[in-house]
Amino acid sequence: MSNEVHDYINREISWLSFNERVLQEAKDASVPLLERLKFLGIFSSNLDEFFSVRVGTVQRMIDAGVKSKAMVGVSPKKVMKQVHSTVLDLRDEFDRVFTEVTKELGTYNIFIVDETQLDNNQKSFLKVYFQEKVRPRLIPVMLKDIPDFPYLKNQVIYLVIDVRKKWDPQSSKFALIEVPADVLPRFINLPDSDGRKCVIMLDDVIRFGLDDIFSTFDYDSIGAYTIKLTRDAELEIDDDVTKSFFEKVSESLEERKKGQPVRFVYDREMPYYLLDFTLTRLDIQKFENLVPGGKYHNARDFMNFPEIGPESFYYERKQPLPHKDLRRHKSMLAAIREKDILLHYPYQSFDYFIDLLREAAIDPNVASIKVTLYRVARNSNVINALINAIKNGKSVTVVIELQARFDEESNIYWTQKLEQAGAKIIDGVPGLKVHSKLCHITRKEGDDTVHYSCIGTGNFNESTARLYCDHMLMTMNPAITYEVEKVFGFFDHNYKVYDYDHLVVAPLQMRNKFTKLIDNEIKNAKAGKPAYIHAKMNSLVDSEMINKLYEASKAGVKVKLVVRGICSLVPGVEELSENIEVFSIVDKYLEHSRIFIFCNAGDEKYFISSADWMVRNLDRRVEVATPIYDEALKMELREHMIIQFADNTKARIINEAQDNKYVKNEHKPCRAQKDIYAFLEKQLENEDAE
Repeated sequence: MSNEVHDYINREISWLSFNERVLQEAKDASVPLLERLKFLGIFSSNLDEFFSVRVGTVQRMIDAGVKSKAMVGVSPKKVMKQVHSTVLDLRDEFDRVFTEVTKELGTYNIFIVDETQLDNNQKSFLKVYFQEKVRPRLIPVMLKDIPDFPYLKNQVIYLVIDVRKKWDPQSSKFALIEVPADVLPRFINLPDSDGRKCVIMLDDVIRFGLDDIFSTFDYDSIGAYTIKLTRDAELEIDDDVTKSFFEKVSESLEERKKGQPVRFVYDREMPYYLLDFTLTRLDIQKFENLVPGGKYHNARDFMNFPEIGPESFYYERKQPLPHKDLRRHKSMLAAIREKDILLHYPYQSFDYFIDLLREAAIDPNVASIKVTLYRVARNSNVINALINAIKNGKSVTVVIELQARFDEESNIYWTQKLEQAGAKIIDGVPGLKVHSKLCHITRKEGDDTVHYSCIGTGNFNESTARLYCDHMLMTMNPAITYEVEKVFGFFDHNYKVYDYDHLVVAPLQMRNKFTKLIDNEIKNAKAGKPAYIHAKMNSLVDSEMINKLYEASKAGVKVKLVVRGICSLVPGVEELSENIEVFSIVDKYLEHSRIFIFCNAGDEKYFISSADWMVRNLDRRVEVATPIYDEALKMELREHMIIQFADNTKARIINEAQDNKYVKNEHKPCRAQKDIYAFLEKQLENEDAE
């Protein structure tokens, strides 16, 4: 197997290509107008996280003197240059799309206005709003009067104020104001003006009030320019054995706030003397990632733009479908006793899982509930159900991952709440993140203890379950539930290593198991038997798995993949990957599920999993894939994948050029997310007709 650089796409560049697909949705005129604005917000949010996490990692490699190989044969410095160049191109495209979207809003008499475009009625409104809401939240810092530049928080917007005296530059003042978007709305609806609906941004409300703030100074002009610093978000967990893991994570969160700078974005209209003053005082004049931007930063806030305008500005709001095997059941446990259940959300409601927890909480025969939590909703109904179960005398064990990136503080909060309620808390496994999505319920039924398990591809989070496409198996199959119980046994006693015949568990066996399944396809292809692999995941980065897929392609195995995000595999290369096709779907919902189907000479093997094919998932996390044994559920997953592969509306082709071309063909139009909903709806109709 060749290990030449061109056999792989660098993960950072592939990730930026994924974010370009998000930007394509914002450009797409067929996407409802305010949904396009939200995609601009998602693009911006993604980019912020990319710099905090991935660019921070690359920068640490550069600082440590790493030359190459670590980036799949590409030096970190070269990657950083490519990242910088690509980000600047994407930023220009972002600005162009933002201008296009705001112009189109104007055709509907909806305007995002600034402080220079107000009528008298709006000015009167803003004077009151500024004095009552905004002014008390502002803390101007006079920069020339202090020896050190104030500490800039990560991803927070600041205005650098230029208070100028034209004929006496030496007496000019520079000031810094933090935009308090954490406590005030970023967007404020103004009174209508001649039939025009107007929205102003908090930044411009502050600009509107600058005269009031600096009224004691003598000046000829005053200007405000946005800056934002992104810091490395990696947590450094110390190895002090006298501290609990809980304490270590809490302390590391404080240290994260002081992370090294990885990007500095500034308003490109900022006068040079002011920019130079700022960079000099921050000591980042020679910084690699200085990014000139527009007047407004933190465009991620556009995800929460006010709901104005007609219904046509938004995606059609479809209600989750009832599940054909659950809608007539009053008891979730009774339904699972009858047959295995496979939930497909957001097409079907995640509330079924919460209903199961609520039922278990009050069922007198339920003895215990065990669950893994990685990210939960802000006001979590899952947590509420678990606390209710404790109050009803159930034994509740929660494995909560304190290192879930950017959810650490939330998980610390919920850990304390659950502990106070009486739950047994297991705060992860030393050296590993617990990313598996497991729930296990034990119940006395006659003289027997019966086990029920839920195994999912996504978090037990009712908020994201409305936006992310995921699957969950609910089963009482003893072969599976017995092994779920063993996984929880491992959480409780890390020194106990179990064998699994049904579940596929990382880091113990997942890599080897999937490798053997691919090897089996290779063997069958060489023997002239049917051989294919159909898989769906968020990211494909692990070089060992990529090499194994290349080996399969060379042997004649047909490989079709749906990879939403990073894909380091290069498909369609003669004598390397000519039998591999890769597609990416970006649409209304976030494609998040992981599905793996192996032909197995016609006796297909099906798995759903919490794990992508990345080093971190296979080697450094506790992940679980469950087999699907029920033939009807296999058919559902098969149809799901057929529809995904048929998408010729929102699917892009992944290739070496990373040009994100849409799949276009003469086949019947297919939009996977719309057609999967229709497929599940048809199931209900067929059930009613029987």
